[in-house]
Amino acid sequence: MKKAQEIATHAGVVKAVGRGRVSVQIESVSACAACQAHGKCGFAESREKTLEVPTADWRRYSEGQAVTVRISQGRGLLAVWIAYVLPALLLLGVAVGLSLAGLGEGAVIAATFGTLALYILLLVLLRNRIDNQFTLTLC
Repeated sequence: MKKAQEIATHAGVVKAVGRGRVSVQIESVSACAACQAHGKCGFAESREKTLEVPTADWRRYSEGQAVTVRISQGRGLLAVWIAYVLPALLLLGVAVGLSLAGLGEGAVIAATFGTLALYILLLVLLRNRIDNQFTLTLC
């Protein structure tokens, strides 16, 4: 059994049920939304997102049912690295490296965008392997 601090949970509502999958709508709230002044500063944001959760017992869920989606925090941190940290480091490294090498601004920008395109292509090609790293569960 995993420790409570190792599991991230999010409340949601079942939007659709299909063979082996349950679509759950969650509200993604920014970190500042918990601040008591968030309604006054205007920076707080929230968006609804739909997650597809594979589950063998999909028949026990029904549309409109309240559920909790769980993922290990270690996997959540891996997602942050893949989505934000690695591409930022890669782009910064390419931009700084090519600038120091004496390339012009246009070439640096083109190479940086090309690097981003290659990174996205790599993610698309490896999406099944990456997807297998993340296990969402319902409770």
